[in-house]
Order: sequence, then structure tokens, then C-alpha cells
Amino acid sequence: MGEVTVGGNLDRRAVVASLLQGRKDLLVVSGLGSASYDVMAAGDHDNNYYLWAAMGSAMTVGLGLASAKPDHSVLVITGDGESLMGFGALATIALRRPPNLTIAVLDNGHFGETGMQISHAGCGIELHAVAAACGFPNTARITTMEDVAILRHSTAARSGLTLTTIKIKPENLPRALPPRDGVYIKNRFRAALGYQPI
Repeated sequence: MGEVTVGGNLDRRAVVASLLQGRKDLLVVSGLGSASYDVMAAGDHDNNYYLWAAMGSAMTVGLGLASAKPDHSVLVITGDGESLMGFGALATIALRRPPNLTIAVLDNGHFGETGMQISHAGCGIELHAVAAACGFPNTARITTMEDVAILRHSTAARSGLTLTTIKIKPENLPRALPPRDGVYIKNRFRAALGYQPI
């Protein structure tokens, strides 16, 4: 399979904090586990939709949200392991091509929630290359904080469907737990968008 590329050198918490800096009305979907802890560590917000017990669903939730709210920028922050669980979603998202959806894959090359086993990404599968093959118009592999800042600006500008793999350090950081009540998260998010609770 070639050279193993396990993760990168960027600090995941610094990456997420940069992506959420000056966020305004940005809608954020965070994938299971560490991605949600990272988003929470950057500051809880009514426009954060944390996923619990929904492994592999972050990208499809982001697609639905971007389709329903075309006047908002939608950012999915998820990990390489969670993305691999929803691999087929890349084809559907590429066909729908919502211009306001950005998917940021925090790629540490490991399955962080199950014991830090090396993931497919750690063995050389590049998720941004798969997205490009599916037809995503904008893909990239990010290894610098300068490029993270560029991604933040393009997300806010709704510059077209985008998926990036952001190469982060393989480490388990202290958990910053968001609310774990799914009904509360759903209703808070709906209220922030002007909808009644259900």
C-alpha cells in the first residue's frame, strides 16, 4: 500500500478554534466523540449541533442542513474514523453539491474513540482525494494554520462545496463534554433558527 502517513502536526483544538473564530451565524455539525469535544472546547454555541450515538452521520446531517438553510454557511467538523463510517455519503453530497457546505475532516490517522488503532487514513487513504474523485469541486489537504484560516474565510463566503483533510497530531486530549441530552440540543438548535421545539 505504500508509505504509512499517520496523522500530522497540527493541534486539533487550535485548528477548531481557528475555524470557529468570528463565526457569526455559522451552523456547525460536529461528529461523534473528539470532534464534538473540540467544538465544545472552542465555546458552546446555540448553533452547534453535537452528534451523539450517530457514528458516520455527520456529513449527511450537514448535507440536509445545508440544503434546508441555503443562506447559512454550514460547517461539518468530524474525524477520519467517523467519515469512513459514512463513506458512501461523499457520492450523494457530490451529486447534490450544496455551495454552502464545508466538511473539515480532522485526520489523525487513528480511530480515537476505540483505542487509537491506525485507521484507513493512517494507512494512506486520503479522504479529500476520494471526495475529488466523487466530484467535489473543492478539496484540499491542510497541514498549516495559515491554510486553516483560508478555509475559515472560504466557509464564511459560501464559496462552493468543499472537503478538506486537516492533518492533526494523533493524541487524546482531555474531554470537553457538550450537553448530552439529544432533545435539548435539537430544540436549542431549532430555536436558534427560529423554529418551535418538537
